[in-house]
Amino acid sequence: MNRSNSGANLPTLRSHNAALVLDLLRVAGGRGISRLELAERTGLTPQAVSKITARLRAEGLATEAGHRASTGGKPRTVLRLVPDAGHAVGLHLDRDELTVVLVDLAGTVAASRTAPLDFGAPADEVVAAAAYAVAAVRGAVPSVRDEGARPVGRPVLGVGVAVPGPLDHRGGVLHRVTGFPQWDGYPLRDALAARTGLPVVVDKDTNAAALGLALRAGAGGDFAYLHLGTGLGAGLVLGGGLHRGVRTGAGEFGHQTVQLDGPVCGCGGRGCIEALCLAAVARGDVGEAARVLGTGAANLVGLLDIDRVVLGGRTVAADPGAYVRGVRAVIGERARRGGIDAVPVIAAGGGDRPVAEGAAQLVLAPLFGRAGGADGG
Repeated sequence: MNRSNSGANLPTLRSHNAALVLDLLRVAGGRGISRLELAERTGLTPQAVSKITARLRAEGLATEAGHRASTGGKPRTVLRLVPDAGHAVGLHLDRDELTVVLVDLAGTVAASRTAPLDFGAPADEVVAAAAYAVAAVRGAVPSVRDEGARPVGRPVLGVGVAVPGPLDHRGGVLHRVTGFPQWDGYPLRDALAARTGLPVVVDKDTNAAALGLALRAGAGGDFAYLHLGTGLGAGLVLGGGLHRGVRTGAGEFGHQTVQLDGPVCGCGGRGCIEALCLAAVARGDVGEAARVLGTGAANLVGLLDIDRVVLGGRTVAADPGAYVRGVRAVIGERARRGGIDAVPVIAAGGGDRPVAEGAAQLVLAPLFGRAGGADGG
């Protein structure tokens, strides 16, 4: 494996079977997993598993983690993932703030930083600030003291960037972000890749957060992640994978019309749930903001029949209990009228940091054969 501080070359991970094995090592964590268990869970032959794990060990991605008693014969050798074998940068560019994290292969945050950002500034200035933040969190700027920073020399596989939509995630090109039309058509992926010298993946902030939540242990199923901060959007996980839509247009939750003669929204429409919700937030009426958010959430539940609703973002983080109660009440009332059980409503926690952590997973998820990463639909 290339141990330089540039993008790493991991030829073993081109194999689908190797990705399956590596993902099981990731999920097993520090306790590890035996080759026999890997064979049973993947359906591969023990010989195939032995070849794959030998290559993973040779590249520094896996290592022995001791032995486990077996039901007969000699004890089984247990293998585990080597988290420090690679890292990814997750970058969240919000309308007024930048958050960047460095995570290892296990998804553990090794370093992080937050800084003010003017998303309305010229694009080149925003990209320059983003590139500086990436360099800083990698430890390449000696004057910066990041939370939990480690020495220079960590192999970085790429940068995942989460930004407000709409956008084209395959081309890494932004469209007309509400309130910031100057970004329309801007090739953010290519511009940041040129500045950092690293592979870059771009997606909507809500999609990134939803992907990160979906990859957490035990967080499967179908759910909607609703992000309320400087704007309002949704990330959808359906059928166990991130659902973007063919034009990366799924989850434009904030611009569903719920009041035909309502106030004008920044998108040009009237009565959008984002405009109504943010107006209530600005008045300090958390109860009304939660009720409006709940109305949109109930629409999603009725349309998609999802398992649960997850709330996140800085505004929710300021009073998570109030938002969970308010949204839960609206969904519960709608469910009672339909004679069905209400779906759970929970808060993601962590403010905006789950978006940055999810952005890093845009880079890492494909390495583990997980849908929804750089090439996912």
